[in-house]
Amino acid sequence: MRAEPAGDFDYEQDGSHYSAIRRPEPRFARAIRAALGDASSLINVGAGAGSYEPEDITVTPVEPSASMRSQRPAHLAPAVDAAAEDLPYPDGAFDAALASVTVHQWSDLARGLAEVRRVTTGPIVVMTFEPAALRGFWLGDYAPALIERESGRMPELDRLADLLGGDVRIDELPIPADCTDGFAEAYFGRPEAFLDVRVRRSQSAWSFIDPDEETHSVERLRTALEDGSWDTRFGDFRTAPEYAGSLRLVVATPG
Repeated sequence: MRAEPAGDFDYEQDGSHYSAIRRPEPRFARAIRAALGDASSLINVGAGAGSYEPEDITVTPVEPSASMRSQRPAHLAPAVDAAAEDLPYPDGAFDAALASVTVHQWSDLARGLAEVRRVTTGPIVVMTFEPAALRGFWLGDYAPALIERESGRMPELDRLADLLGGDVRIDELPIPADCTDGFAEAYFGRPEAFLDVRVRRSQSAWSFIDPDEETHSVERLRTALEDGSWDTRFGDFRTAPEYAGSLRLVVATPG
């Protein structure tokens, strides 16, 4: 176990239940697989518990957290203990790379993406969140400190594109109502989920606000659900088939 976390969130302390809540969403998995094209070898950087690793490609997962490595299913390749900023592979070792909901946690984004590009000959696929769009999520009305802190962690997409280089495409990923990957916007129509501490513990943003602020945020939402004011304002989300939120797929191919 590392003496210090490799990124801005300590998964050793707070990530023990991550894989139970953050299960891969099939629609996102299909979009990622399509973006990888005909690659036959893939490095998955910040691989975590293995979400979104295609099973028809040879995958080399890289994950600095022992807690996250231990949650990987037995049928997936074991993850290498390494961080994005220092990948232990030669130039051009992989056909493609994946970084799924991880770049905002890296200690040095520019160095990490340069390393990913160094070891990759083909497409680099990054699933991330657009900061301005995230600020528009209704949860900010009840947990303003949370949304402000979380959106501030997310790299601007223009910066990501500049650092990745080559030809860059940015696709919006609509979030389905029954999304199985339990990030915050996945519960756009299921607000009661935020009352469950297990859900909050699977979302790293909650660890960045004061515990008293978390308590107040949850109680504001609980009160709004009990008195009906949440449904008055946002009830249409309960029956919406999908949500056009902040989730984006950034695909960079060599120019």
